[in-house]
Amino acid sequence: MNQLAKESSPYLLQHANNPVHWKAWNAETLASAATNQKLLLISIGYSACHWCHVMEHESFEDTEVAELMNAHFNSIKIDREERPDLDAIYMKALQLMNSQGGWPLNIIALPDGRPVWGGTYFRKADWMNSLQQLQDIYVNQPEKMRDYAQRLQLGLVHLNELSITEPLELSTKLLVPLVEKWKKSFDHDYGGLARAPKFMMPNNYAFLLRYALLTNDPELAQFVQLTLTKMAYGGLFDVVGGGFSRYSVDARWHIPHFEKMAYDNGQMLQLYAQAYQLYKDPLYFEVIQKTMDFVRKEWTSPEFGFYSAWDADSCNATNETEEGAYYVWTKSQLEKLLGSELALFSQVFNINEFGHWEHENYVLIRTASLAEIAAAHHISEVHLQEKKLAWENVLYQDRLQRSKPGLDDKCLCSWNGLVLSGVLASYRALRAESDLELALKNAAFIEQQFWQSEGNLCHTYKNGKASINGFLEDYAFVIAAFIDLYEVTFNEKWLQHSKQLMDYCLDHFYSESRELFSFTSRLDPELISPHFEIEDNVIPASNSVMAKNLLRLSVYFGQAHYRNLATQLIELVVSNADYPSAFSNWLDGFLNLLPTQIEIAICGENAFGYAKQLQDLYLPNAYLAASETPSELPFLKDRFNPQLTLFYLCKNQHCELPFTDFNAFIKRLQEA
Repeated sequence: MNQLAKESSPYLLQHANNPVHWKAWNAETLASAATNQKLLLISIGYSACHWCHVMEHESFEDTEVAELMNAHFNSIKIDREERPDLDAIYMKALQLMNSQGGWPLNIIALPDGRPVWGGTYFRKADWMNSLQQLQDIYVNQPEKMRDYAQRLQLGLVHLNELSITEPLELSTKLLVPLVEKWKKSFDHDYGGLARAPKFMMPNNYAFLLRYALLTNDPELAQFVQLTLTKMAYGGLFDVVGGGFSRYSVDARWHIPHFEKMAYDNGQMLQLYAQAYQLYKDPLYFEVIQKTMDFVRKEWTSPEFGFYSAWDADSCNATNETEEGAYYVWTKSQLEKLLGSELALFSQVFNINEFGHWEHENYVLIRTASLAEIAAAHHISEVHLQEKKLAWENVLYQDRLQRSKPGLDDKCLCSWNGLVLSGVLASYRALRAESDLELALKNAAFIEQQFWQSEGNLCHTYKNGKASINGFLEDYAFVIAAFIDLYEVTFNEKWLQHSKQLMDYCLDHFYSESRELFSFTSRLDPELISPHFEIEDNVIPASNSVMAKNLLRLSVYFGQAHYRNLATQLIELVVSNADYPSAFSNWLDGFLNLLPTQIEIAICGENAFGYAKQLQDLYLPNAYLAASETPSELPFLKDRFNPQLTLFYLCKNQHCELPFTDFNAFIKRLQEA
């Protein structure tokens, strides 16, 4: 075994038996590289990455490749989920070098860590040729490499330097040209963007739905509904077992890259829960319920932490590893399971040319609603729905006999925050008490296992041990989840936790010179360049999440400093935003600065019951607080009256006279 046998990351352990002398990224490894002066070979991936496994099998398990790597390189394996800071910097370097991106991410760097070359997946011969050429240059023309490394590092340091050219007008008018530009890339047949592969980008559609309603744009709202429906219809959503795969390789949301990631599913729960609150579509209900079932059954640890991922690959019937083997059926398999029901099943799930994938395998995809199919077959929709549930149960029981995809059982702090917010969104939409129970147990897990006595969060937890000092994303998503938990339970403990973590971030992450939060703490060793996460990707940028957290906390704690800082962050980035889908969470934060943003306080007898009725509504522009006893929370202080239940509507912490009639208050909300 190589040195990765000492690690706990499932991805690193997958490479522990490679003949390559892999090491982990740590001070000892870097010190050794400084001494022996070999080039660094940095290979970054994650456990559910299909092409990472392919390259491992073709190259890293090969003794000829290993001999070359061991002779000339300090080979370092990195789990991108454990070290998102390193992954981000070296990915930016790769994009500067050749506009590529993806995993496995393979970088050659000088012994001090500065990159000089990179790529993603390589076949064995190409990999060996590239390594030999790089080694020859390093031996014969070292100054050429050092000069290139210096210029690339300067590019990394100056990347994403932002400045405000002029103050922003706080109006939706500012967003109109951005959204109009965005609309030109829409796929009006299948939803999402008109391209393949297709990523779900849940924050994009959460923002677009909110913007459509705010600006009275019914066509945009219909496009978001189309996207949500088509994603739920496609093979991207696992209709049998619940949960979403990471992306679709085609434009129809049909054939997924079959890995399932916690960060996707946490956000998709939030997105579909908001849409269900608004539209009450039973399809959205089904998606939420099945995804929650998957999270509960497959990704919840005995300690109530949430695991990270399911692999794309699993063993097929001949015990060979194959991508998607867990999820597909042949027509003969379906006929054996469903018998005479197959004809109707095929109408619902397209066991035909449209639904065919490859090698006689079908990935279930819908193209029509149950109401349409029921009408065509002269049966009731209720009857067809009953049949559909029965079929899905038959397939689920059959799937239980199959080999499950590999589980990445590390718990990441940031992703636990994302899933916790998703579980809370599910509770608000469906009101299943088991969801709230799970949320409270997970929040306690985060409190007890990730939060350290020194005030910091750790990033990862496995085998009873938390490790790696937390990154900004850990604080951002945990703070957001704890505020969400307050807005469901109204237990002020969660707000106090959020404020404590925010103040820690202001002390240890905020950069006065860049007017942004750094991704890494000042307590951590310096990297080859500072990293400020700005662009919203599939996971929103930690800075955009922190800006929204600051706005929420500014209301509850009456902290003008928080609001000023959030405004500064949002204005800085939105004034520089050019491609809207990469800044959707920033744009959503911008909406929180507008006069349409409201704050609600309910104080008095049955305040929680009234608040629960408000939680059932789609109110993305509202912050909500409630108390049934006197409270010292600044937003609620001196607002309690033991004789009356009072309803306060506020904007920028300036409140109208309180209402005593709930129906009159609801009517006023609709006008606000």
